[in-house]
Amino acid sequence: MSYSPDKSPVFDPSKAVVKNKRRGSWSDHFSGDRVEPNEALKHFMLKMRLQSISNSGSTTPHSGSEAESDSFSPNPVPDSPDYSSSLSDELLLRVFSTIPDAKQHISNSLVCKRWSLLCGKLIQSIRLLEWEFLESGRLSFRFPNLIDINIVPASINFERNSSILLSNKLFEVHLNPDVLESDGFFVRKDEILDSKTIVRGVRVLAEGCRNLRKIALMNVSEEGLSFLADECELLQEMELHYCGDMALRGISKFRNLQILKLIGRLNGVYDSVVSDIGMTMLAQGCRRLVKLELVGCEGSYDGIKAIGMCCQMLEELTICSHRMEVGWLSGLSYCGNLKTLRIESCKCIDENPGPDEYLGSCTMLEELHLRRCQMRGKEGVRALFLICRSIRKLVVEDCWGLDNSMFAAATVFRSIRSLSLEGCSLLTTDGLESIVLFWKDLDRLKVISCNNIKDSEITPELSTLFSVLKELKWRPDSKSLLSASLEGTGIGQKGGRSLRRK
Repeated sequence: MSYSPDKSPVFDPSKAVVKNKRRGSWSDHFSGDRVEPNEALKHFMLKMRLQSISNSGSTTPHSGSEAESDSFSPNPVPDSPDYSSSLSDELLLRVFSTIPDAKQHISNSLVCKRWSLLCGKLIQSIRLLEWEFLESGRLSFRFPNLIDINIVPASINFERNSSILLSNKLFEVHLNPDVLESDGFFVRKDEILDSKTIVRGVRVLAEGCRNLRKIALMNVSEEGLSFLADECELLQEMELHYCGDMALRGISKFRNLQILKLIGRLNGVYDSVVSDIGMTMLAQGCRRLVKLELVGCEGSYDGIKAIGMCCQMLEELTICSHRMEVGWLSGLSYCGNLKTLRIESCKCIDENPGPDEYLGSCTMLEELHLRRCQMRGKEGVRALFLICRSIRKLVVEDCWGLDNSMFAAATVFRSIRSLSLEGCSLLTTDGLESIVLFWKDLDRLKVISCNNIKDSEITPELSTLFSVLKELKWRPDSKSLLSASLEGTGIGQKGGRSLRRK
């Protein structure tokens, strides 16, 4: 049995009812109202697919066997031609660059090799998980325009299918199942790639990605840092993990380095030593530093003094989990242009800061941030406040030991305009009132989760101060806040309503 030509079941585009017979161009859909980039790209791909289906249709009659085989074929549509091949690389890059979601570039790179290479040029920041991908040269070939890379996760040998993830603010890595058998650290020394391997990878990276602006490294040596400085002259931000004193000799070649995070010891994760020697090398080599963060570093007054005297452009200093010797606080007075000082996760500020006449002060300092610190040492807290007496903003969050007597040392601040207290459970309403009423220039106050500060204990003087503040965020007692929010609902009262399902 055969079909007649006028009854051919094959789709004929010429017989479709169309008001405008001119073939529409995919660019027509971009005229008029503005179209979202993602929708435009999807519409472009759909249009090419529809054109390929239309062109594959035939107007010539088919025999019955041919028509029957086409109708029962599991894939009746033949392979469509690549219509994007008629577009130049520059035009496709312009289309891809209008996509706001960077994750879409990963999906687009799976279409074909050409799209993979083009989308790779648009990706500027990655986090490396496989060291072989870097050392083989595939990384710089696939992503030639990188400006930000973190190779720390790939610097640790771990099982690929490991389901144990260690993550905190500074570090994120998968761990091996035998992590509990380590010698007190989650990452053992033998699990970190040796310095020679790191140098080979850094050499390949520097030769392939010369426009790097930011990089995170681990266990890098002086040779690796020197080579990176020679090849990547635009590098401005660096993060160094598991880095010793001698490796910092190579950091002196980074002429444009402005932001540095130096991590010596990470509690419970790994251990390395950065002392006064390393700090002095850092200070003498990086004189254009604007922001410096020292995590788990040893040292003393000499190291901090060297940083202050050499890095005269330093505006922000963060000291986290320090292991410094007594008397280091007085070295801060040499940081003449320091604007912001952050002290975080420190078990002790300074056990013996020395006489007041040797402490000095940071005359340009504007902000002091204290987070997750133990403030039980009264002498250290008092010395810190004395050095920072010119600040205009004080932030204290989740610090243990800050009671009324400790907070009384804040009277040395004469120019405070903003105060933020959070998680200071030992401070009472009387202790807060005695200080804030003393500050005549205070115009911003934030008190959150300080459970010993009660709404019922607010005096008329404190209420008057609240009325003239430019900004007030007052949630001191979580229990009082909960009671106020439940008032009138009958919940939480004896014999009141219950949310239990019957």
